[in-house]
Amino acid sequence: MAEAVPVRCPACLRENGYTAPVFPCACGSPVHPPLDLAAPPIPLTHRTWSDTWVSVRCTTCGRESEWPHPELGCGACGTVVLIPVHPPEAPGTPAGPTGTPAAAAGPDRGSAAGAGAGRAGGPPGGPLGGHPAHIPPPPTAPVPRPAFRPVTIRTARDAVATAALYLRWLGFRDVRQPDGRPIPAATVDLRAPGLVAQVDPTTAPAGLRAVECVWLNGLTASATSVYFALAGYTEDARARADDLGIPLFVMDLTGMPQPVNDPADALVGPDA
Repeated sequence: MAEAVPVRCPACLRENGYTAPVFPCACGSPVHPPLDLAAPPIPLTHRTWSDTWVSVRCTTCGRESEWPHPELGCGACGTVVLIPVHPPEAPGTPAGPTGTPAAAAGPDRGSAAGAGAGRAGGPPGGPLGGHPAHIPPPPTAPVPRPAFRPVTIRTARDAVATAALYLRWLGFRDVRQPDGRPIPAATVDLRAPGLVAQVDPTTAPAGLRAVECVWLNGLTASATSVYFALAGYTEDARARADDLGIPLFVMDLTGMPQPVNDPADALVGPDA
């Protein structure tokens, strides 16, 4: 998770801590918007669709995608501000630690000239450290997860507990369940740092409005949104989730959640 940074409210001048949300790219790598902390935050007085999205490029695969625009509500006066983001750099130009292009601090190893400057001798554009200059070395193989142990679902409480266990298995810490017994006819929220999840233990497929609600809850909390359902999803709900990048999971009575769209596959990763 990215580190918290101070953001000063333009209305009351109070500093608020903000942590940029981390999203799963289609390649499985974590992506977070490169905040432009040198630019002042912009008060959000009228929300439009274009304000809601920002283009972010994955530094691993170079894929450019639309993600929720970082925003923050001031804890003192309630003003909501949009936090400026650096525009995506061209593929092959990795971002530096402050969001500026790495080429500004030294030669670009993704170009022929930068590759030649990075070593003595050898033709420009040749291999660097055993790998072509424009291709990063393969990442270190992750440690495989242990197999998930499902819990048989007999009640709405079992469904909520299974979703919480699965989220912990995915690596989310401090997953909080609501107090009291879940109501069978209602969805239940689960929260963790950087995560907003909704569990639908009903026997009707989750619809478009349910997916949009969990997305808005995640947007408000600057967190990843995830949805679990026992009865699956309507076609328009699945299409909307794909547009918004919401991971969808369906749970059978054996208690084994299954990803049903690409964002869910990316969240689970290749070692599930």
